[in-house]
Amino acid sequence: MPDHFTYDYAIIRVVPKVEREEFINVGVIVSCASNGFLEARIELNESRLLAIDPTLDLDLIRSYLAVIPVMCAGGKAAGAIGQLPMRERFHWLVAPRSTIIQTSRVHTGLCKHLPDVIEHLLNLMVRTSRHRDGEDIC
Repeated sequence: MPDHFTYDYAIIRVVPKVEREEFINVGVIVSCASNGFLEARIELNESRLLAIDPTLDLDLIRSYLAVIPVMCAGGKAAGAIGQLPMRERFHWLVAPRSTIIQTSRVHTGLCKHLPDVIEHLLNLMVRTSRHRDGEDIC
């Protein structure tokens, strides 16, 4: 088994008013084809989001975001997209969109333990300094 794994990731964002281009990072998607790994974690900071737009429908946003980890897991629960191979699901999830839920461009990294990558990216890109558990680096 290799000592390190190459992985791809994208940051999940909520863009309340697309025309203003303001957003809050709310999660990450990590994919490692060689390990058969595709996972997303969402951490929605509702107060930060409402500071940008107090009129947001948080229930609707929560429902949109809840679909992303289901799509990563695949299978019948994820509908037609869930039947696609893992790598195709990742590319579908990170495809550019002009909607309220968007992702960053895809980045690549190298690590020893994939679940640690998710935690590291959440600390670095999603959590505010008051909400970080630690600053572990993969």
